[in-house]
Amino acid sequence: MSGSGINYQGDNPTQAFQEAAAHTSKPKAKHAPPFSLRLTFDERERLRREAGSRSLGAYIRHRLFGDEASPRKFKRRKPGPDHAQLGRALGILGQSRLTANMNQIAKAANMGALPVTPELSDELHEACADIQAMRHALIAALGIKPEDGS
Repeated sequence: MSGSGINYQGDNPTQAFQEAAAHTSKPKAKHAPPFSLRLTFDERERLRREAGSRSLGAYIRHRLFGDEASPRKFKRRKPGPDHAQLGRALGILGQSRLTANMNQIAKAANMGALPVTPELSDELHEACADIQAMRHALIAALGIKPEDGS
């Protein structure tokens, strides 16, 4: 084959290909191939209702094989972040004057003049409450159990 850019050694390109292909090993399948089943929308909805909190696949396997269904061997994934909770956390952050309050305190501390006035005390308490609210919202959104048990 001239002009193809492929150089064959020997007179038989098919033999060269077969020899090269014989050296590559195919990866063995780790799992059996999936089985596909077409359902109507109503049938699928019925299965989802009956499945409850179980996955649709787990429910169908249980219905087919009962207690003899072999358990699946895979790691359970943690649920993804709760976007509504993350949105609330970002909303709290956007509405707070946290950065402005902390910046004012930092400026006063750098100048060596940090008078403890009722306004400053209120701002510090407000900043701490904002930080605590953001912490709780982010912990809830990420599904993390708080260390303090709350």
